[in-house]
Amino acid sequence: MDSIYLMGIASRRADWLSNRQTVIAENVANANTPGYTSKDIKPFSDVMNTTRLEMEASSPMHLVSAGGRSVDVDETKENAWDVLHSGNSVSLEQEMLKAGEVQRDYSLNTSIVKAFNRMLLTTVKG
Repeated sequence: MDSIYLMGIASRRADWLSNRQTVIAENVANANTPGYTSKDIKPFSDVMNTTRLEMEASSPMHLVSAGGRSVDVDETKENAWDVLHSGNSVSLEQEMLKAGEVQRDYSLNTSIVKAFNRMLLTTVKG
């Protein structure tokens, strides 16, 4: 059985969020650059799909595989809202929404790590 390390996953998520924030900052910095095209990075779910983590259960009733879902999840590619006549496709409103998502996700990630840390400390203390 391969172990799943929550701290390692949280660390990868924090690195991904940091990289996404950097790309968003580059987009905002180039908002007035003629011909600049807005950029974004691959979703974190795609990054995690490359790690090939496998779930394991002690009973077949504990976990349902991805094939057991009743609804398929569709992902759509995000397009720029406006493309200016200068060829620039950066929308400051869209970039600020992305920055808000990054901040919210980072706060959630930090809260999960803190909760896991408290759980570990409680276990160690007895």
